[in-house]
Amino acid sequence: MTAAEDPLDHTELNQRYWDGAGGAAHGPLARDQWAASEPRWGLWATPESELRLLPDDLTGTRVVELGCGTAYVSAWLARRGGRPVGVDISAEQLATARAMQEGFGVAFPLVRASAEEVPYGDGSFDLAISEFGASLWCDPYRWIPEAARLLVPGGRLVFGRYSPLFALCARPEGPAAAELRRDLFGMRRIDHGDRVEFVLPHGDMLRLLRSSGFDVLDLVEIRAPRAAHRGYAEVSAHWARRWPSEEIWVARRRADSGAV
Repeated sequence: MTAAEDPLDHTELNQRYWDGAGGAAHGPLARDQWAASEPRWGLWATPESELRLLPDDLTGTRVVELGCGTAYVSAWLARRGGRPVGVDISAEQLATARAMQEGFGVAFPLVRASAEEVPYGDGSFDLAISEFGASLWCDPYRWIPEAARLLVPGGRLVFGRYSPLFALCARPEGPAAAELRRDLFGMRRIDHGDRVEFVLPHGDMLRLLRSSGFDVLDLVEIRAPRAAHRGYAEVSAHWARRWPSEEIWVARRRADSGAV
């Protein structure tokens, strides 16, 4: 599928999903995520002290969280001195985020908008971040160039998503299989009926990042811990001990980029 093709309006589908079933399923996790004393990334709550994704000093750093959901990542960054803005298209998710702000006494702007079209000017941020937000639910051919536009030269993009290997092995029902179940070539948009996810193969993602004005600094493939904190219907800890179910990319916007 080419970047121009979009047979269904994924934005409308995903907004409806997160204002309904998705928000209802994930909303109860918000309090635990907000209460975490240390950032814990992804499905397996991998600690920041192990991954070292964030700058040591975030004081005054302008951050945009793309597809923030309940905005727990922005809360982590605010407590470390950052100046985050949370962007999400779901009114229900943002309502939960506002309730968490009141409960935990942490305030920062929350903006209802698609991460594919953010109402801020060019070069407004030093860091763009997405943990299973825009990185999974938005078209990468739209949100990654938008992230480049929002960042200053030298600004960083950090995003976590499902790994392509997990997407290849995922089943409509039940946990990921131990064999490939879909084609790699042409993989981009995965339709689930009530929602749409996006997973690009590594080569396509690398080329997209480079053409959008980024240099890739790191790609971290996450391994589930031996004692997982919880299980998931779509992937078992046993599976994710053998193969990566998720990965985190770190990229820097080139100073000579013409993306903005």
